[in-house]
Amino acid sequence: MKELAKEGVTMVVVTHEMSFARDVATHVIFMEGGHIIEEGDPKEFFTRPKEERTKQFLTRIIPELNIDPVI
Repeated sequence: MKELAKEGVTMVVVTHEMSFARDVATHVIFMEGGHIIEEGDPKEFFTRPKEERTKQFLTRIIPELNIDPVI
């Protein structure tokens, strides 16, 4: 999948592997209970999440993330 992404192939991928999403995605959507909680550019999403729920999830899944405080 990483090679396909590098070649510019468009894909919709549902994953719980946040490290993979961070490395491959050009757009990230975080959903909970069938509702979109947050979406955006992976760099922004993984470093400056807008929603507290997103921040809680990311710090639990990838503890080494350097997340800026929620604004």
